[in-house]
Amino acid sequence: MAAKNEIAEKLGEITEQIGRPVTFMHVCGTHEAAIARTGLRSLLPKNFRIVMGPGCPVCITPQGEIDAAIDLADRGCIVATYGDLLRVPGSKGSLESSGGDVRVVQGVAQAVEIARKTDKEVVFISVGFETTAPTVAAAILANPPANFSILSCHRIIPPAMTWLLSQGEANLDGFLLPGHVLVIAGLSDYKQFPVPQAVAGFEADDILLGLLMLATQVRDGVARVDNAYPRAVQEDGNPKARNMMNQVFEPCDVEWRGFPVIPGSGLRLREPFATYDAQKKFGIVFAHVTKHSACICDRVLRGIAEPTDCKLFDKVCTPRTPVGPCMVSHEGACKIWHHYHIGSR
Repeated sequence: MAAKNEIAEKLGEITEQIGRPVTFMHVCGTHEAAIARTGLRSLLPKNFRIVMGPGCPVCITPQGEIDAAIDLADRGCIVATYGDLLRVPGSKGSLESSGGDVRVVQGVAQAVEIARKTDKEVVFISVGFETTAPTVAAAILANPPANFSILSCHRIIPPAMTWLLSQGEANLDGFLLPGHVLVIAGLSDYKQFPVPQAVAGFEADDILLGLLMLATQVRDGVARVDNAYPRAVQEDGNPKARNMMNQVFEPCDVEWRGFPVIPGSGLRLREPFATYDAQKKFGIVFAHVTKHSACICDRVLRGIAEPTDCKLFDKVCTPRTPVGPCMVSHEGACKIWHHYHIGSR
């Protein structure tokens, strides 16, 4: 606690030296959970804001991809998915309400094992950022059975950051980068951005140190990528994991929930692995679904609203009756704020 207070005090001094309000965005649901759990926002200076971004992979999976997964279940496929994805609403329900054979797995290896024990088609709904994509790539390189395929819903972070900066909606001064993503990706892909950045771990001291680094950069008028998580994140990340990912996947243009189509922000299987691509195997086209509810998850994911700004929050929309994806996942801002009883700041 003493270290936290010391860093927070220093952060207050630097913010005062900056002489204006500053806003930083994290792009990590685990960071939001840690910030809420430890009450870090209560330690921040008055003119210092940390806002949420598109850091929950389940939350940014658009309705069209959820609808495609439900369609696969309706066709008689065994659909394997992470538990967080089970209740995310599509346009006509969720995987949980589909009535199909939907099984919760901890990862792709369990989905492959299911395929080895059945003659039915097994489709793994493959979501996540650079953290989960290498494990899926490793499974594909290990030649899973022919009745196994993946519905690739993977995203990569830097193109979304490019889009956020180009829009200027949240008036961002910089980014707190996700430690687990950069364990794989390393720092180089983030050096393109002309704003302060710092990669942080998931303890309170880690996050505060990252915020202190960001504030120091703003005060000094510099923009670089600082590393507040050197015990896990190296300059070049994990080259072996990245190489596997790049061997199996290639970038593609995809829609994010709450965002338009962002160029180069998705991952699809390369042609040599097309037999494991559920989109090609089953002729699936991801449809764009226009939002009709009063849910503001799209604005929360872009850092321009807080969960409590939503009229549905903790009323119509709860973890038991989620209207939007941010109330479903344990990395979703709305569920986190519900769990820790966070009101307006």
